[in-house]
Amino acid sequence: MTPNEVISYAKENGAKMVDFRFIDVPGTWQHFSAPIETLEEETFEEGVGFDGSSVRGFQTIDKSDMILIPDPLSAKIDPFMEAKTLILVCNVKDPVTLEMYTRDPRYVAQKAEAYMQSVGIADTAYFGPEAEFYIFDDVRFAQKPNASFHRVDSSEGWWNTGRNEGPNLGNKIPYKRGYFPVPPVDTHQDLRTNMVLTLRSMGIESEVHHHEVGTAGQAEIDIKFNTLLRMSDDLLMYKYIVKNVAKQAGKTVTFMPKPIFEDNGSGMHVHQSLWKDGRNLFFEAGTYADLSDMARHYIGGLLKHCSSVLAFAAPTTNSYRRLVPGYEAPINLIYSQRNRSACVRIPMYSKSEKAKRIEFRTPDPGANPYLAFTAMMMAGLDGIENRIEPPEPIDLDLYDLEPEQAAEVAHTPQDLGEALNALEDDHDYLLKGDVFTPDLIDTYIEYKRENELDQIRLRPHPWEFGLYYDI
Repeated sequence: MTPNEVISYAKENGAKMVDFRFIDVPGTWQHFSAPIETLEEETFEEGVGFDGSSVRGFQTIDKSDMILIPDPLSAKIDPFMEAKTLILVCNVKDPVTLEMYTRDPRYVAQKAEAYMQSVGIADTAYFGPEAEFYIFDDVRFAQKPNASFHRVDSSEGWWNTGRNEGPNLGNKIPYKRGYFPVPPVDTHQDLRTNMVLTLRSMGIESEVHHHEVGTAGQAEIDIKFNTLLRMSDDLLMYKYIVKNVAKQAGKTVTFMPKPIFEDNGSGMHVHQSLWKDGRNLFFEAGTYADLSDMARHYIGGLLKHCSSVLAFAAPTTNSYRRLVPGYEAPINLIYSQRNRSACVRIPMYSKSEKAKRIEFRTPDPGANPYLAFTAMMMAGLDGIENRIEPPEPIDLDLYDLEPEQAAEVAHTPQDLGEALNALEDDHDYLLKGDVFTPDLIDTYIEYKRENELDQIRLRPHPWEFGLYYDI
């Protein structure tokens, strides 16, 4: 839509408010609202002012004034607000230089698409994330100087087989047995369906929903692939819709990668392919998994730079509770057709040229999609440009290799600190085309170390009392 069409669209739908949304550096949507009468055609050029010093990863207080520039193509009517509200996703602009803000993650994704086209490799990059999540009935946590705890609960949880539920009907899911049970064991069928219908009403095509492996309401809703920028927009809307539909039903959703000990974590497998002039550049019949040389080199770049990519794609301390052996965790830096224990899998559901893609299984839904998808694509493009060969594919159970063979397989970082160190040492591929800037990378690393790594390091862990109290 044009700006004028957006204003007409808002009037036709009876919008009373306009909600301006943008994303901070860690990856959370931020917003503020104004009466719809304040939205004019000039707003899409001149923007709306806000305080950037209160946004994570943005400005210092002495340079706090920033401007939001709405994207008219993002206009949607919010399905949850009591007063009819128009949503506009925005870019961030500097009011002094009038240039786009280099720390704006959405701008990074836009620059990435422009860079890809400028080097002539492809004209379109498609991304299709599978963001898993947990649906809980109750969540409580606290951190005090003298105490800390967390507790999540779900009526589906196997730990509730003996709970007095007046009556307890026994429909609980054993650990790691949550994949595809039908109701009444799967108690969230209708809730997920409502999520899907709401997504579709917002123009986000969802294809499949189902219960995931985890005992306590783990779920997955697959949404149709889109271009890098638009899929990043869609993924934020996906998380917004899933959380709010759950809240309406008296439930709570978390995209935290590993909320339950000794059960499967929530990943975000990301399907990727490059296209040019309507042709899938990743397909070549008769090769291993029908992959083209370009696709293989893309994988080579992704695996070579995986540790630094994961600073964006598995960006929390909790991410590395998931990336451990077992629990279907993809920690091995190899590729394989069909093998879900590899970092990169080649789905073999279809022989169609259009369906050929690679699936990067290591990311999780805690990622900022604009930064994570961009880092993945830039690593892949670096692989193509430098013809980086990945290790030979392994079509075996990677958890059951002989010790000599297993020793030759590289692994993902063991914690966020290791991933941030890798990003500090290996980021030249991200700077091509000014897609990422040194300032953004430095800001991101500093934020993660000070506000996440150090905060975890400072606090006693509850299990440390089990390990050390009697020493």
